[in-house]
Amino acid sequence: MSDIIRRDPRAEWIARNRLHPLHAAMQPAQHSWMGPNGVIRKNLHGIGFIGPNGIKRIDRSGAQQGGSAKRSATVEVQLPLHQVAAPAFYISVVPDMVGGRLSSHDKDLLGLAHQLAGKDGAVLAVVFGEHKETAFSTAGVDRLLVLDGEAFNGYAPEQRVQGLRVVDNQFSPRHWLLPDSRTGGGELGRRFAAALGERPATRVWQVKDETCTGRAGAGLQDLVRPLARLILAAAECAEPVSETRHEALPVELSTSVARSLSRIEDLGAVAVDPAVIPMAEAEFIFSGGNGVKDWELFHRTAAALGATEGASRVAVDDGFMARDRQVGASGTWVTARVYVAVGISGAIQHLQGIGACDKVVAINLDPGCDMIKRADLSVIGESAEILQALIAAVEAYRNDAKRDAA
Repeated sequence: MSDIIRRDPRAEWIARNRLHPLHAAMQPAQHSWMGPNGVIRKNLHGIGFIGPNGIKRIDRSGAQQGGSAKRSATVEVQLPLHQVAAPAFYISVVPDMVGGRLSSHDKDLLGLAHQLAGKDGAVLAVVFGEHKETAFSTAGVDRLLVLDGEAFNGYAPEQRVQGLRVVDNQFSPRHWLLPDSRTGGGELGRRFAAALGERPATRVWQVKDETCTGRAGAGLQDLVRPLARLILAAAECAEPVSETRHEALPVELSTSVARSLSRIEDLGAVAVDPAVIPMAEAEFIFSGGNGVKDWELFHRTAAALGATEGASRVAVDDGFMARDRQVGASGTWVTARVYVAVGISGAIQHLQGIGACDKVVAINLDPGCDMIKRADLSVIGESAEILQALIAAVEAYRNDAKRDAA
């Protein structure tokens, strides 16, 4: 796997976008250029490096200059830090955190909260249980409150409402934002609104001029109402935070959350065959296209990963996959958290169908295809070799996990 080339499409997009605040930092340093008379000019001030004693050194071998000229757009840069030392008010966000990480819907919600907070307010994220997220700072979180414990594990809406009421009493947020989703936010938000005795604004897709606009009439009409204190927002309600870095300072409750007598018993997750999950509801999709030559290996890889299989239109037309597995504008629009495209060049109809996916991984031989440009992670190489290495990595990981458990 060491010979596989990996690219950072987001960094390359920043390097091309002159309006982005990090554009200048992503540009390679120019040490030589051709003048108007055809003479090569050199910038002597840009060559060299500062040694440990503060003295500038120059590498005469040319290796350093070559490295500088080949500097890629994957240079690590720091976004501007947004700090709110003494918040005038709070905007509380309760993300779904499906799988312990922020989803694209959660990030849209944090972007809306950042707009409502402005310069004087702070965005307070309330997270239940353990999580795996490490990018709260770049998602727009100023204060992070984690409510953990056995009482909040699993499906416990009544206990979570009790925790939110304690947060409301201590921080008195100006607005509460929850995702109007089927993965918990919609139900929790309505339960919380009933506990507070407030009327929430549901299916909100736009907030502007102290009014919020939500979907109504089976999604065919818009309902405009004054900005409510409790907002259940739809996906793409705002642009996610991408140009600032926030502190994400941890905060705690001054009082403990009382244990409520739950009337609901969580029996745990039920194992489901990925093949029977509808494409529109799948969280992890492993999709193949014209570049897949060994379909038996493709199916074994999908089974090893526990992913739902998908395909491009070309693969479906050639008879390698069923019609209900087709992804794209002419097939099924998917909203997976992870979408892996193997041997798919990225036709416009296919890219439209995966537009709402959170993370896209592309495996392809062509580094210039449209799918590589769309992907968050790209692997350039022969698909068969990569899939075999992927199966071996998954099996090694599971064997290590069994060994640790034993």
